[in-house]
Amino acid sequence: MNYLFPPSMSDWLPEHHLSRFVVEIVEQLDLKPMERAYGTSGSDPFHPALLLSILVYGYATGVFSSRKLENATYDSVAFRFVAADEHPDHNTLNTFRKRFLKEIAGLMVQVLLIARTLGVLNLGDIG
Repeated sequence: MNYLFPPSMSDWLPEHHLSRFVVEIVEQLDLKPMERAYGTSGSDPFHPALLLSILVYGYATGVFSSRKLENATYDSVAFRFVAADEHPDHNTLNTFRKRFLKEIAGLMVQVLLIARTLGVLNLGDIG
């Protein structure tokens, strides 16, 4: 099907979809330490917020494999929304996860606490 204008991923998701929540929460997190870790040479890297959003949404939906996360950015409207219609490859996702494992763990705790505070998460949901 051809479109006069490219579709917006946002139009294809319900207003209160989990993917929207993930993007909104990750945008509120302090990612400056991650941002500072990137050098100024080479090609522009994917923003840490984008990569973290993919990982958080993946964890929340049971998708953990870097290859499956990469594929989801092509195949899933929700993942395409979270990834801003970008498609980081599995090596990029895996390298980011390894490089910032400690930081990601702390940020995941923040995400879970925010979700619990907003009533999006019940303690029985984790396990």
